[in-house]
This record gives sequence, C-alpha cells and structure tokens, in this order.
Amino acid sequence: MNTELKSAVMATDRDAQYDNSAKRLIAHKIILARILVKTVEEFKGMDPLEVAALIEGLPYISAVPVEPGLTNAVHFQNGQRLVGFNTENQELNEGLVRFDIVFYVRMKDGLSQIIINVEAQKDEPGEYEILNRAVFYVSRLISSQKERDFENSSYDDIKCVYSIWICMNMEENTMSHIHLTKEDLIGSYEWKGNLDLLNIIMIGLAKELPEHDETYELHRLLGALLSRELTVDEKLDIIGKEYDIPLEENFRKDMSTMCNLSQGVKEEGIAIGRREGLEEGRREGHAELITKMYKNGLSIELIASATDKTIEEVKTIIEGKEKSQEA
Repeated sequence: MNTELKSAVMATDRDAQYDNSAKRLIAHKIILARILVKTVEEFKGMDPLEVAALIEGLPYISAVPVEPGLTNAVHFQNGQRLVGFNTENQELNEGLVRFDIVFYVRMKDGLSQIIINVEAQKDEPGEYEILNRAVFYVSRLISSQKERDFENSSYDDIKCVYSIWICMNMEENTMSHIHLTKEDLIGSYEWKGNLDLLNIIMIGLAKELPEHDETYELHRLLGALLSRELTVDEKLDIIGKEYDIPLEENFRKDMSTMCNLSQGVKEEGIAIGRREGLEEGRREGHAELITKMYKNGLSIELIASATDKTIEEVKTIIEGKEKSQEA
C-alpha cells in the first residue's frame, strides 16, 4: 500500500473512531438529559438530574439496525416469548445502518415511556436531504413497535417517539421541531388519536461556540462537547463549571480519547495536505518547464522524450497552459 493511501486509510479509521467516541460522550445520561430538557415538552423546566434518572438502562450505541425486519429480535425467557431491540449478532449484520443512539425514557408519571433516538452528523450531507432521512428514522421507530411495544390492533399503545439530529459545522445555531399537525379542509371534526406520536428535532451547531445564555445553552454545551478545536481541559472547564455536570472518570476518559483522536485526524490531514502540496508543486513545475521548452521552439516529440511523458500528455499540458493564460 502506497504512503498516501495508507495515510488516508489511517485518517479515515481515526475519523470513524472519533465518531464512535462522540456518540459515547453524547450517550452519557446527564448529557442526554440536558438534550431532553431543551427538546421534549414533557421534560422542559425539569432538573436534568431528575430526567437522567428516568432514562431506562443503558442507551444502545450503534447497536440497533434501522432496516425493516431487523430492528427487533425475539427472545425466550422461562418459556415466554419476548420481543426487544435487536442488539445481537453485530458481526453477522456488519455493514447495516444502525441508529446512533436509541433508548427508552419514562415520563414524569413513572409509567408511560417515550422512545428517543439521537443522531450526530458532522455536517449536512450532500448526497441526500437530511430531513428525508430523519422522517425515515422516526417512521421506523414507530413501525418497529409492533410486537415489541404493542400487539395486533392495539394502536393506542404506540409510544411517542423523538428523533433528535445534531448537525455540526452549520452556518448558524438553530433548532426546529417537525411534527404532525391537523388542518381542517372541510368542516371541523375532532378525530381521536395522538398527533404528538411522531417528532423530529433538528439542532444546527454553528462552527463558532456561542456565548452561554438561556437561548443557546444546549448549543454551547454540545458545541464544546463535540469541538475538534478545544483541548480536553477547555472542554472540561466549560462542561464542569458552566453546566455543573459531574465529571466522572469514564466521562473524562471518553473526552480524552475523543480529543486525542481529533488531534490525530488533524495531524494526519496536515501531513497529507503537505504531501499533496509538494506533489502539486512538482506537477506545476513540470508544466512550466514543458511550456517554456515549447515556446523556445522545441518540438512536442522532443519535449515528450526529454520529460519522459507521452506526446498526448505534453499536448494536454501545453493546451491547458494556453487556455489559462487566455483566461
């Protein structure tokens, strides 16, 4: 494997590890609780520590497949058939698209549950429109409840779902709530049912960290947490002092790992850039030399022989230079 390809593979691997570390950081219950307090109506105004206590078990991180037919798995316990999230056979199902983070949280009554999905995006994708993907994810969170959370035609047992998308490197700090609404076209009949079952929250994080105020409180927290520029100490200072979040050992460890990976990706990128710059410089130098030889009356055949290039390559370089000069 050549040096450039090997470096690119290593950088990509570090980037993937960085993404996994970011998900682990977000999946700490106190961070999830901070997100829920600012995005889910049920928890607004609550103490994040109280909300954290309502999160059931450990959140699933990159474990549950999104694909229809694979989100759930059947288990048997004491002869009883149980259906839950499919978190098994990750090696066999390698390559499947999975929810970044998914978990259940109890409502304030201590009985009802909400299903939460959190997705982290480095930026807004160019190959598809992100809201379409969010609609697909939130729809899967609804449809996959059949047999897991309700059976047969017990549609009244469908749980409310939230798919929360954190998009980094945006132009400005934003937050949007996309949900179902009723519009009366003819008459006004009160149809029975819950319009609040399906919810999408889109959070845009600007590149610059906002000041700490009530409006951008969540944006500053997530921006600091996911920053590739801040050091470990700078992040811990913001998170610990400004948000009074207990900095447990596993949280510190995840933070340190992510920052080290971020630095590794940055250094690898700089190294690749330097190598590509040198190579580009060599190519530019060859082009200048070939152009000068041609202007001094040397034939294309002779130039090709002297520079160890094909006649077609020499012609392409000369034509390219002439066009750039005309422009």
